[in-house]
Amino acid sequence: MLALARKVNESIVINDNVEVAILEIKGDQVKIGISAPKSVPVYRKELYVQIQEANKEAVNTVSPESLSDLLK
Repeated sequence: MLALARKVNESIVINDNVEVAILEIKGDQVKIGISAPKSVPVYRKELYVQIQEANKEAVNTVSPESLSDLLK
């Protein structure tokens, strides 16, 4: 992991098309802004983990027989 120090109104650029800017700092909370193309999904990590878990559950609940029926 790369750790960078940034101040308010400073930013970093990732892969030429994603910018992460520091908008505000209040106590131990930092407000960031993310500019990215619509084709780049941006999630809070806890939501991303929930999505991954739900996808794994969905895969495990589909039986080969029911999938075969859907493809007919």
